[in-house]
Amino acid sequence: MTVSSMTGFARASGSNVHYHWAWELKTVNAKGLDLRLRLPAAFEALEIQARSLLGAGLARGACQATLSATPVASAPTVRFNRELLAALVDAINAFPVTSLRPASLDGLLNIRGVIEIADSSENETAQSAARAGVLSTLEEALTALLAMRRQEGAALKRVIEERLQAIARLTAAAEATPTRAPEAIKARLLQTIAELTQASASLDPNRLHQEAMLLAAKVDIREELDRLSAHVAACHGLVQTGGPIGRRLDFLAQEFGREANTLCAKSNSVVLTAIGLDLKAEIEQFREQIQNIE
Repeated sequence: MTVSSMTGFARASGSNVHYHWAWELKTVNAKGLDLRLRLPAAFEALEIQARSLLGAGLARGACQATLSATPVASAPTVRFNRELLAALVDAINAFPVTSLRPASLDGLLNIRGVIEIADSSENETAQSAARAGVLSTLEEALTALLAMRRQEGAALKRVIEERLQAIARLTAAAEATPTRAPEAIKARLLQTIAELTQASASLDPNRLHQEAMLLAAKVDIREELDRLSAHVAACHGLVQTGGPIGRRLDFLAQEFGREANTLCAKSNSVVLTAIGLDLKAEIEQFREQIQNIE
């Protein structure tokens, strides 16, 4: 599977003897799948099928699907209700009043229901014939939309991999920082203890030793570096697998941020702090890019 973006647009059109129609599909970022359809009254019966079709193709994003349909100009259909006309004539002939002028044909034809003139596109048969074509055109538009989202996703994938490589390099740089080597930490702690002992002879050396050990544990960033490396590997795996991975990448971005914050808090040198700040900047760029991943 490939990585897909949540941003896309597609348009597809079709026609038959009764209608011209066109679908426009537009998708943008969203936390989940949000389908919004706008259909003409004659095609509202297609909403359930259209939603099912779109839901099968899209996993995440806000989708606006708009159908426009225009009837093809054609000669109107004239319906002549002979039964109603015959019933009217019989009713008039049976009327007991003889002083009235006989009913004329034009007067009878003006009575509602005797003659009906309708556009051929307004009948149910014409609409039913068009609905199958409208759904087929929706499939065509959805295919084009998914292709665009995959194309956008391929570009995002390259950017995300670059950000992951940068995070991995900064993690390695933090690992190699001389100030976090055990010997450097030990020397700094010994210096601090010596300064405190000289400043106050009443300090308990054993207590100082215990505090020094606690301080050494607090400045150790081994766990943070291991987690950062594990998160980078997990992200690489997701990107290579593809599919709807946006939510999981977002969770890992939050984990990246927590580890970078802890690394900066534990930093015992200017160099390590600078690496931590660069790391946070790269993680923020990574987080911004994955917001558009399906």
